[in-house]
Amino acid sequence: MATILRDLSYRYQWLYDSISRLAAVAVGGEARFRQLALQGLPLEAETEVLDLCCGSGQTTAFLVQRSRHVTGLDASPLSIKRAQKNVPQAAYVEAFAEEIPLADNRFDLVHTSAAMHEMETPQLRQIFQEVYRVLKPGGFFAMVDFHLPTNPLFIPGLTVFFWLFETETAWQLLKTDLPTLLTEAGFQNCDRALYAGGSLQTIQAQKPTA
Repeated sequence: MATILRDLSYRYQWLYDSISRLAAVAVGGEARFRQLALQGLPLEAETEVLDLCCGSGQTTAFLVQRSRHVTGLDASPLSIKRAQKNVPQAAYVEAFAEEIPLADNRFDLVHTSAAMHEMETPQLRQIFQEVYRVLKPGGFFAMVDFHLPTNPLFIPGLTVFFWLFETETAWQLLKTDLPTLLTEAGFQNCDRALYAGGSLQTIQAQKPTA
């Protein structure tokens, strides 16, 4: 069940943006947070990119600065409408991440930012299989999301944030071994890095070339 503040944050864009900026302070600001999972990955003007669960285009705005071929996908009609207004340089698809209505082997890079914690484990398995399908051989999947803090000082802050803004699935993600799920979906080289006292994780995984 979603909290009242969570519902309000999706209804009012200014509130969502304010929460995002505040949460991103721990990693050096929103600009760094939005590009955290992309570090070291090949991303050029001709790179075909899918911004999965793009929301209102917060990360899409950074992706279009580096690629001319960015597609945003989200299941929320309101989010897609906002993204089209905020980042008109990208193309958009309204669909669920579990059933991506796009061709096999299309993208060089699939990116998702702070969205997988909204999914149950069976949904995550389906999403990872779909991401694997739409990636070209050798393509990359990059994601950033919550992680159980390794520094105890970050536990109270994350706990309060979850109580105010998140659902039960966010708590479940803290117990989920995402690299293992990705490996089971066929990915290799599943590299994880931790930030903000371990409360955030980035994962980069690659679809085999053959």
